[in-house]
Amino acid sequence: MTGTNYRRGRHSITLLYAHLVFVTKDRRKILTDAHIEAMSEICQEVARRMSFRLLELNGEADHAHLLIEYPPKLSISQIVNSLKGVSSRMLRKEFPELTLHEKHLWSPSYFAISCGGAPIEKIKEYIENQKKPS
Repeated sequence: MTGTNYRRGRHSITLLYAHLVFVTKDRRKILTDAHIEAMSEICQEVARRMSFRLLELNGEADHAHLLIEYPPKLSISQIVNSLKGVSSRMLRKEFPELTLHEKHLWSPSYFAISCGGAPIEKIKEYIENQKKPS
């Protein structure tokens, strides 16, 4: 694929994307545009420090969506733990109103799904059509 920015490691070439969703504790509708904007800046810094890319971040009053591209040396759970931990700490420090109801900003759970590239059926078809060795 021409123009694709593959991540090149010593022994690998990868392009891994994930869509993440973080939900506020008890699904409280407490996030504002200012919170989402600040969260984007905070998460960009986490991504820079951990060597992954935050491609997009947006949300609504009770959840946030993130699109990331990450190296194979990082697990989704490592990335999520850092993003949720740092964003919770920094947002609650910058916006004291977020600490009024709960000790935690985010629900302990999260949603993650891999994304990008060809649909699974196309990949299965491509693999099925490979020539078998003689």
